[in-house]
Amino acid sequence: MKKELLDNILGDLKNVVSIEASAIVTRSGLLISADLPQNMGGETFAAMSATILGAAETATLEMKKGVPERVVITTEEEKIITVGAGEKALLVCITSDPNLELVLTELGKAAEKVEKIL
Repeated sequence: MKKELLDNILGDLKNVVSIEASAIVTRSGLLISADLPQNMGGETFAAMSATILGAAETATLEMKKGVPERVVITTEEEKIITVGAGEKALLVCITSDPNLELVLTELGKAAEKVEKIL
């Protein structure tokens, strides 16, 4: 039942903004739920996303700057965005949507839903 609810969150997100791939991941890097292209390795994507956010958290805490709200990686073609979804999970997406503010808003809403489920 939880898996179905989480899958629905990813599907709803994809219907609102242009998302090429998305995943719900544990903070330790295990894949919980994903909407990924077949050519993308879900386990690797999950592990690396958690590692990147973990590194950002370590860096900001070391500098006593608080916990990062999100990590955004920008390439020429798209953005990879990782946000916290409570103490247990992360929400990660790949998007080329030009309206970054809308994507961030919708990711925040989705992350809140994930947190309530997990």
